Amino acid sequence: MENYDLCVLGGGPSGYAAAMRAVDFGKKVILVERSRLGGAGVYNGALSSKTFWELSKEIASMHHKLDNYGMKMPQIPFGSILEEVDNAVYERSAQLEEHLRQIVHRDGENFRFVKGSGRLLTPNKIEMRGEFEPYEVQADYTIIATGSRPRMLPNVDVDERIIMTSDGMSGLRSFPKSLIIVGAGVIGCEFASIFSNFKNTDVRLIARDERILPFEDEDLTRIIERNLEQSGVTIHRQSSLLSMRIVNGEVEYVIGTSQGEETHQVERALISIGRVPNIENTGARELGVRLDRAGCIDDDDTSTNLSNIFAVGDMTADIALVNVGELEGRHAVEKIFGQPNRPLIYENISTIMFLAPEVAGVGMNEAQARKAGAPFRVASFDYRCIPRAIAMRHSEGFFKIVVTNDEEMRILGMRAIGEHASSAIQAVALLISMQKGIGELAELIHPHPSIIEGIQECVRMLLGKSIYKPDVFREYLRLRAWRDGNYEELVWPLPEVNKLTI
Repeated sequence: MENYDLCVLGGGPSGYAAAMRAVDFGKKVILVERSRLGGAGVYNGALSSKTFWELSKEIASMHHKLDNYGMKMPQIPFGSILEEVDNAVYERSAQLEEHLRQIVHRDGENFRFVKGSGRLLTPNKIEMRGEFEPYEVQADYTIIATGSRPRMLPNVDVDERIIMTSDGMSGLRSFPKSLIIVGAGVIGCEFASIFSNFKNTDVRLIARDERILPFEDEDLTRIIERNLEQSGVTIHRQSSLLSMRIVNGEVEYVIGTSQGEETHQVERALISIGRVPNIENTGARELGVRLDRAGCIDDDDTSTNLSNIFAVGDMTADIALVNVGELEGRHAVEKIFGQPNRPLIYENISTIMFLAPEVAGVGMNEAQARKAGAPFRVASFDYRCIPRAIAMRHSEGFFKIVVTNDEEMRILGMRAIGEHASSAIQAVALLISMQKGIGELAELIHPHPSIIEGIQECVRMLLGKSIYKPDVFREYLRLRAWRDGNYEELVWPLPEVNKLTI
């Protein structure tokens, strides 16, 4: 029986990153993947959907510009779009496969890749299965990184052709004439943005709550909702799906609203209500690895209740993002073979929502800050005051920074909505991780014109020295404090700040 220092179950973003970090320590590693390297980070997920979004955004921009010049937009064949998405997926997957091939060649017996599945029989013994005779290996440590799959709805038969999950979207061969999306979270809203951008599909969205993206601040979601509806998306607010079935090759769905039941027919349906971990067939449950009520592995900084078994990525109840999965995979290996500098910190993880316009965030939003209970200050700075946004002719959006309501004004979080929003948040993420205040951002010299200048002016507003004054440009700038369950509009100068900063 072969012996390894580390067995990694799953070759998605977190598993691949974990295996490569173990290479850095010179350990003997076996990486097991039953399907395709890269997992949902490449296929039917992050890369493929974001390529769709980038293409749809370009086409929507072309539509807008040609309309302004009185010109007609040519029809873009869906096959051409799909080919571009496939090319992007192939490019990334080929990189991963070639890199792995060269690692195996370079490291010889110290690195082995198995195309198959692995199941824990004991904490140190793993059974390998695939298109070969089953066999067993020994490993000192195992990292479970088997990812997740789309969550299904009970009593809805998903055939991935007419009623689909995100896994079936790549199988489309033409623009659907009409599409109902069940679920108004990030993925549902991203696909609504994509298909409305293409302007070939009647898009409908079922939102269980009064608004979409209920976990985000209302000022942000109002912009997204308005843009979706202006591009033709129908939002079924405060609605629940009562039934969905295939009738004559199309989709019939019934929703319950405050007005009663409504029956609708569309060509295709997308179920987008989250994901569930691939815990089955790993042996984790049978070994007594502790799970939470959602069926995810209950981890503590990637450690499980079994000392030599770790869990990373979508297997845990942490943040299900590619960058987080990679971070967790690397961190688990460092805990096993080295000494990480500190436990994982999730507060400074940056996120992007690929919507219209894009949304970026790090740390707390306003709603989360209110729930936390401590007093805070919040400043928002409109894109209409940023020269770069004006130059791009895309001045819809804002920056919003939440800080502690004290002299330090430590950054709690930031939200940005608008063009290039995601490129402007890294400095704030760094300051959150360092538990720093906002003063450092105020004095940096940024390129001009650039979107990040909006963050700087937001910070200066909090410090009482912005160029535009919030009490003058009330339509564009806002400065408030939250304490004792209420907001208070702040008007400059504030003596307790100015005596420290001017």
